[in-house]
Amino acid sequence: MWVFEETLPTGEKLSESINQAHENCKYLPGIKLGTNVIADPDLESAVKDADMLVFVTPHQFVEGICKKLVGKLRPGVEAISLIKGMEVKMEGPCMISKLITDTLGINCCVLMGANIANEIAVEKFSEATIGYREDKEAANRWAKLFTTPYFLVAIVEDIEGVELCGTLKNVVAIAAGLVDGLDMGNNTKAAIMRIGLREMRAFSKLLFPSVRDNTFFESCGVADLITTCLGGRNRRVAEAFARNGGKRSFDELEAEMLHGQKLQGVSTAREVYEVLTYHGWQELFPLLSTVHEICIGQLPPTSIVEYRLAEGQS
Repeated sequence: MWVFEETLPTGEKLSESINQAHENCKYLPGIKLGTNVIADPDLESAVKDADMLVFVTPHQFVEGICKKLVGKLRPGVEAISLIKGMEVKMEGPCMISKLITDTLGINCCVLMGANIANEIAVEKFSEATIGYREDKEAANRWAKLFTTPYFLVAIVEDIEGVELCGTLKNVVAIAAGLVDGLDMGNNTKAAIMRIGLREMRAFSKLLFPSVRDNTFFESCGVADLITTCLGGRNRRVAEAFARNGGKRSFDELEAEMLHGQKLQGVSTAREVYEVLTYHGWQELFPLLSTVHEICIGQLPPTSIVEYRLAEGQS
C-alpha cells in the first residue's frame, strides 16, 4: 500500500515503522497488520503491479494523486473509492469516483457505511454499502473482497447516492457536535440529525435526479449518519469548537486533536456552500448553509438552532 511518508517523533519513517512493527503506530495504534501489508512511500512503485486499487486518502489530495498515476497503471485495472468529499469545479461539483474515472479512464465503485476504523480493526460487526454504475460484476468482485463474517457488504446501483451520503454526513456531524458542545441535549441533537438527513436527500436529488430514496436507508445513509454524529472525529472537534465559543479555529483544533488526520466536514461544508451559492439554493438548505457560516466565523455556534427552516421543504 502507498503511504504518504512522515517522520515520527522517534525519527523513524512511518513506512519503515509499519513494515518492521506491522502496526501503524500513528493512525491505528495497537492493531497488528498482516505481514502481507507492505508500506511503500513510492506511489508508482506501490501501484505498478496492481489489478485493483483502493483509494483511501483525504479528498483534497485525490486529483493530484490521480494525475501522478496517469499512464502508470496496468490495463484493465479497477478501482474503488472510500473517500468522503467532492471537488467543486467551474462546471459544477464532481464526485471523487467520477474524478478517478475521468482522470485515469478506469471503472470506479464506491464503498461507504457506518464504519469507524478502530471498531472494524478489532473485528466488531458492521455493514457497508458499495455503490456502482452499470457494472454489477465489478461491484460483486469488490463485495467478495471486502466481505468477512464481521463485515457485511451490500451493493446498490446508485453510485452518486451512496457517495453523497458518505460526503454530506460529515457536514451534519459538525452540526451534531456543535449541539453537543452547547449542551443542548438529545432532543435537539435528534432534530438536527433528522433535518440533516432530509437536506442530504434533497441536495442529492437536486444534483442527481437518479439518486434513489432507498439508498438513504442503507448502511451508507442513516446508519453512517448516526454513527458519525455519535462518535466520529467531525463531531468531536465541532464539540470542542462550540465549547470554546468559536474562539479557536477548526484548523487549530484539528492539529491539536487529530494528530495528523484530516477533518473532512469543514472542507466539505465549504464545497457544498459553493454549490448552494452557485445555484441560489441557500434558503432551501438552511442547516448545510449555517454549518459553513459557523465554521468560517460568520455566525456563532449558537446559530445552529436559530436559523429558520425553509417552509414547505420535505
